[in-house]
Amino acid sequence: MKKVDYIICGDYVLTMNERLDAFHDGAVAVKGTRIVDVGSAEAVLKNFSAGRTIEGKGRAVLPGLVNTHTHAPMVFFRGLADDLPLKDWLEKHIWPAEDSLLNPGFVYDATKLACLEMIKAGITTYNDMYFFGGSSAAAAKEIGIRAFLGAGILDFPGKTAQTPDEYLGNAEKFILDWRGEDLITPCLAPHSAYACGPGTLKRITELAERLGALVSIHLSETEWEVGEILSRYGRRPVEHLDAIGFLNQRVLAAHCVWLSDSEIAVLARRGVGVSHCIESNLKLASGIAPVPEMLRAGIKVTFGTDGAASNNDLNVLGEMSTAAKVHKAVAKDPATLDSKTALLMATRWGAEVLGIGDRAGSLEKGKLADMITVDLKKPHLTPVYDMYSHMVYAAAASDIDTVMINGRLVVDSRRPVTCDEEKIMQKASEWGKKIAVYNSGPRQVN
Repeated sequence: MKKVDYIICGDYVLTMNERLDAFHDGAVAVKGTRIVDVGSAEAVLKNFSAGRTIEGKGRAVLPGLVNTHTHAPMVFFRGLADDLPLKDWLEKHIWPAEDSLLNPGFVYDATKLACLEMIKAGITTYNDMYFFGGSSAAAAKEIGIRAFLGAGILDFPGKTAQTPDEYLGNAEKFILDWRGEDLITPCLAPHSAYACGPGTLKRITELAERLGALVSIHLSETEWEVGEILSRYGRRPVEHLDAIGFLNQRVLAAHCVWLSDSEIAVLARRGVGVSHCIESNLKLASGIAPVPEMLRAGIKVTFGTDGAASNNDLNVLGEMSTAAKVHKAVAKDPATLDSKTALLMATRWGAEVLGIGDRAGSLEKGKLADMITVDLKKPHLTPVYDMYSHMVYAAAASDIDTVMINGRLVVDSRRPVTCDEEKIMQKASEWGKKIAVYNSGPRQVN
């Protein structure tokens, strides 16, 4: 028998590979950072002996969930300014709060809280857009989560830079400092076409090409944004970005709510990935993205939580459930966005739009050992007829039992093992008191 580090068993193993192979009474063998076998529990246990075997009775095993768009440090602004339009929310509350409070210590502590929330919800990889990337990277690395961290870029002064030149210089340094890490992938993150002019965006495209970096951007999130870009450049946002040569396979566009049919065709032609943030879009009344139309055009649509200040949680299971049901209602077709497609969007497709589909996103021999187990011994998960359906329509973040990232257990029987949960939450409470004093208007946090 070959020796491995772990054998993870389950009543159900959903691989989410190209064939959507699934095993009843299955198992996954892990050695180091990689999966060495997936199959029936009988076959895996016959061929391998493990340092630890995680029993599978009443459990399902799946690839880790992928959150393709968030602003992790904004967990400290959760509930700070709810029930407002996006423009007012940003310009009157969030940006002023960030201007007053943002520093490396804030970002480090907030990122730890966000990563704790995400791993407990079964998220093994996330793609972020924020500032003070070194602090985010240090926190994410300590937690042990796979993180794509986008250096925020604007045309106007902020806490980390005063000019586009300074933002770009900082971004390049961040990428060079952190590239080559196992879990941390530094990226570029221009905020939007209205916060970054054509000159800045062209330079970002050149920098991304030179450094081989992913680029994340907010795109067509609101009707206001479409009107603003039309008034400035005479084209809709997707048309504008395409005209300046910005769109390509390195680009991951968040939201994409207000798209015309021709813009959908452009995104498909350019190979742009999309992060669908339905709960944030609903809460901010931004609209509902044309996801079925994008999927039919061949666009890889994935799930993002957006930041906890506008959602208000970091829970991809919730995004799946909301999206699958809302799009059925909009299309007046219960077959729209079926459970298998939704789970693909939350796993393998998420890894693919981040450029790691060859290494992660599904349970396959040779891929990175990023996986979760789900406790099925719950009233709301009993009985089981269709595991895909259960994951999308019935499972909750609290059902996540075990989380492995890069072959390392980060959550074991609901207990985070790479961090001190109480200490992280105590630190968050201390920051909350400071933020409450700052936000002394009618929406004060108590």
